[in-house]
Amino acid sequence: MKTKKNESRLHVLFVLENYYPNIGGVETLFKSLAENLARNGHRVTILTTRLSLSDPPKEIQGNIAIHRYRFLNRYFFTLFAIFPVLKHARCCDLVHTTSYNAALPAYLGARLLGKKIVVTFHEVWASLWLTLPFMGWLPKRLHYLFEQMLLRLDFDRFVGVSGSTSESLRKAGVPAERVMTIYNGINYQDFTETDAATAPKKNSIFTYTYFGRLGMSKGLDILLEAARLFRQQCPDSRLKLIVPTQPAGFLKQILGDIEKKGLAGHVSILHHLTFGQLKMELASSDCTVIPSYSEGFCFAAAESIALGVPVVSSGRAALKEVVSGRFIEMEDMTPGALAAALQKARVGEWRQTPLKKFELSDTIAAYENLYFQLSSEPLTKRQL
Repeated sequence: MKTKKNESRLHVLFVLENYYPNIGGVETLFKSLAENLARNGHRVTILTTRLSLSDPPKEIQGNIAIHRYRFLNRYFFTLFAIFPVLKHARCCDLVHTTSYNAALPAYLGARLLGKKIVVTFHEVWASLWLTLPFMGWLPKRLHYLFEQMLLRLDFDRFVGVSGSTSESLRKAGVPAERVMTIYNGINYQDFTETDAATAPKKNSIFTYTYFGRLGMSKGLDILLEAARLFRQQCPDSRLKLIVPTQPAGFLKQILGDIEKKGLAGHVSILHHLTFGQLKMELASSDCTVIPSYSEGFCFAAAESIALGVPVVSSGRAALKEVVSGRFIEMEDMTPGALAAALQKARVGEWRQTPLKKFELSDTIAAYENLYFQLSSEPLTKRQL
């Protein structure tokens, strides 16, 4: 996709709960987006959380200005980030934010200052909030209500990161003319055959790997019970968990479940891997496993496929769009179904489809074109 040429240069404010050096697919996306916008002559200001005292509160990188503020947690970001938003949005042409915690302060600041605003929704859970594990009755309902409130705000554009997410936005009542799809993308040059070729050789122990954040929608409850069942069928197998150490309470709960299920000798846990180390661990696995209750896009799936590592997937939401190559879908969302899928993976009963690619360059071009489109539209009454 080509961007518009010879347009006036823009000044875009990103309001993001987390940004580099925090590691994640979304952080990588916005870092790449900021760098490419700056390379094309635009100015980018980034307002985000200062996660560590070692991170500079202000950082200038050419046309990119990063302002990091200390917030006690993500809920405090929602409550108090409006003040730095009001400070930095005054001189910007438009504001870009994401679901969930950054969206409200970004919206309020943009509307108070009469600025256009884009929100990228990474997924829409709707009633799924009320059924997910690892969260109590009241927090589930409060998070559900917060999402419903965000969906009713009049952002100028709602960007869904997959067709599934965009459809969920429309079903939730967002006007179709304000919804557009921009798939998340990855840089395929970062995932080469060399990564797989230099990985440690697979041995007789069947290894299946989960990697990604600790989230209640990720199906970790299903995964651990499935691991218990699968180990009974295949004692010479191992589950590898590559996860962050935060949220600490969530990790503690996962570790407790591993002990309760007698999986201490079956599960290995890795933290804080470099990108190179992560690729080596994935390439040396027999498959990755993604038993999510929902996925808005799923960088883990796209990256596994780019490395040539087959995927065992729940097939929920955007996973049907993103997963390709060699894969197996669970028949239902139960531990038994996942254990059965792993058994198929162990004997090589893969489904094969043509590979799909989600190029980062296409993602960046689509956002840049969206910014130009919005900046050329007249302000409406709600923005004045």
